[in-house]
Amino acid sequence: GPVVGKILMRQTLARDRVTPMTMDICVAHSQGGIAYLLMQALENTLREAGNPRHVVCLLTQVEVDPDDPAFQNPMKPIGYFYTEEEAQELKNQLGWEMREDSNRGWRHVVPSPEPKHIADISLVRTVIEGGAVCIAGGGGGIPVVRSARGTRKGVEAVIDKDLTSALMANVLGIEHMMILTSLSRVAIHFGTDKERELGKISLSELRAYHAEGHFPPGSMGPKVEAAIRFLDGGGKHVIIAALEEALPALRGESGTHITNN
Repeated sequence: GPVVGKILMRQTLARDRVTPMTMDICVAHSQGGIAYLLMQALENTLREAGNPRHVVCLLTQVEVDPDDPAFQNPMKPIGYFYTEEEAQELKNQLGWEMREDSNRGWRHVVPSPEPKHIADISLVRTVIEGGAVCIAGGGGGIPVVRSARGTRKGVEAVIDKDLTSALMANVLGIEHMMILTSLSRVAIHFGTDKERELGKISLSELRAYHAEGHFPPGSMGPKVEAAIRFLDGGGKHVIIAALEEALPALRGESGTHITNN
């Protein structure tokens, strides 16, 4: 979301001199750039530890339904946060759909259809079974639709990365999933004097809180929804934690731990 939004802003500012790219190509750019940084960081860490394991990045297309209602109701926030005045100016100048995001400011929103199928998922499996670390599905995957003849073409959308991760993990038969974010734990009544962080919680409890509307669509909502889908699809354990607390979370000392009861 943040990266592809900045790519869109960059090309919008230069639109009088450079032909703008479609949103699917912007997602491909963000996927490649993020994967390069991750791949290099992981490889360097492995080499410093004396580990020769390879790290592989796979450009990932994700099929969506062309009739998904999300195309008529843009909800996915991307890019920068703006004041209400700035948002109105961008809407007037560029025709962007702008919405308030969890009381944190206004953001550009775009269609975010459901991920239906991971293209070439067999290649992801082959890389993993070969012993390499596989980076795939970055940015939610490049959104494409498939014709009756089996050909694919890109569409203007941004798929939620957490939902794509959950789908990919289920297809691959993975039992444990970790979602890293900016917050230490999932919380109910977030941002109020009744805020309470969740440590260990069952799927049924999390589902109930989700149904009560505790997790906004623009922030923790997609991560919680991804956790629920992953566990419903056969997963056993999900951790949602802050990036800098990944190791303590794996040891059970931090993060929200959700189990399939």
